[in-house]
Amino acid sequence: MMQFEKIVERIERVASESAVVIFSKSSCCMCHAIQRLFCGMGVNPTVHDLDLDPWGEDMEKALMLHLSTPNPVPVVFIGGQLIGAMDRVMASHINGSLVPLLKQAGALWL
Repeated sequence: MMQFEKIVERIERVASESAVVIFSKSSCCMCHAIQRLFCGMGVNPTVHDLDLDPWGEDMEKALMLHLSTPNPVPVVFIGGQLIGAMDRVMASHINGSLVPLLKQAGALWL
């Protein structure tokens, strides 16, 4: 259990290092799509590729448990708060709640 707690701590630390953090995999097309969405909005997200992190596999398992999904990437944190996977981010974008979150986190100035 201690190992799991360390992994969750690592996720929380990485997620709070920047206004927008995307946990990703370098070969994931949906991860690239979500990055393009943020870049197109003028946001420069920090991308943490789990396949390039020595703890990445364990971090991915922890995210799967937390999100109750077999496909944990991409996972987006804004202002250190979990927003969710692609479906939650797109729903927030469509319903207009994404921009205020980005502004509140200091990721978007317009």
